[in-house]
Amino acid sequence: MKAVIGLGNPGFKYEETRHNIGFLVVDRWAQNRQMTWKSRFRGKVAEERFHNEKIILLKPQTYMNLSGLAVAGLVTFYGLTGQDILVIHDDLDLPLGKLRLKAQGGPGGHNGLKSIQEQLGTNAYWRLKIGIGRPPDDDDAADHVLRPFATPERILIAEAIDKALQVVDLWLEGQADQAMNGFN
Repeated sequence: MKAVIGLGNPGFKYEETRHNIGFLVVDRWAQNRQMTWKSRFRGKVAEERFHNEKIILLKPQTYMNLSGLAVAGLVTFYGLTGQDILVIHDDLDLPLGKLRLKAQGGPGGHNGLKSIQEQLGTNAYWRLKIGIGRPPDDDDAADHVLRPFATPERILIAEAIDKALQVVDLWLEGQADQAMNGFN
């Protein structure tokens, strides 16, 4: 069994914001497979079989800073390890639309990852970072992550989501090295 977790904030206000790129990816993965969401583990959950393995998608509904509560609930219930989960999130330090798949690492200032690390007691879990770029010098990072993508940026983000879906598929197939070589 594997879990793919998209980070974001619940509610219409945040739907298209930079901080919700994880939600956008898992929503698209679920939509492509006509999966349905239900409430569980303080989040929205969808389940399917993929290559004869049970796959759980999770969108925590706790707001970003408490994402670890939903993730820990899922991980504990199913007895998953860090190698069984992939967390998809935004990254200020990557240029807009760039991807980076990693097997572990620190939170790097991301409060969702910090919450997950605190709840799981480890930083050894897979993560797929999607670059949202740094804000201009006079702009606050918190405001930047909660702002929707500008119209010209939407093309790059749509392409990044398409690539992220390929990375998710490769990771689920046990080809993380190939995904890292091809997309990092």
